[in-house]
Amino acid sequence: MIDPIGLLPFVPGGREFERSRDFFRAIGFEELWESDGLVGFCCGAAKFILQDMDAPEFASNLQIKIELLDLDTWWDEIASGTLLSDFPGAKFKPPTDYPWGREVHFIDLAGVCWHVGLP
Repeated sequence: MIDPIGLLPFVPGGREFERSRDFFRAIGFEELWESDGLVGFCCGAAKFILQDMDAPEFASNLQIKIELLDLDTWWDEIASGTLLSDFPGAKFKPPTDYPWGREVHFIDLAGVCWHVGLP
């Protein structure tokens, strides 16, 4: 039996890969490394690899959840800055209560749907 210690998805960066890199840095991720069209991102325990790949059909069917302990503070930081106007191709839905919990949803520049919520 395997004993996983994490999950590291590969996420398409869309047709504007460099702009996608800027976007993820702007929402608080740190670039750890870069190699041949791949960039490793990290923010706390949340990690993913951004690919220089444009796959709209795949991206529009991919959803990823990031768990935070303080969703409302994170949202306040996002909403009070220039992120929403700096990246007009991204779409954000403010904190909303769902049967499974409170979440913010955003669609990144490639079309991936991200859920940000409580564990």
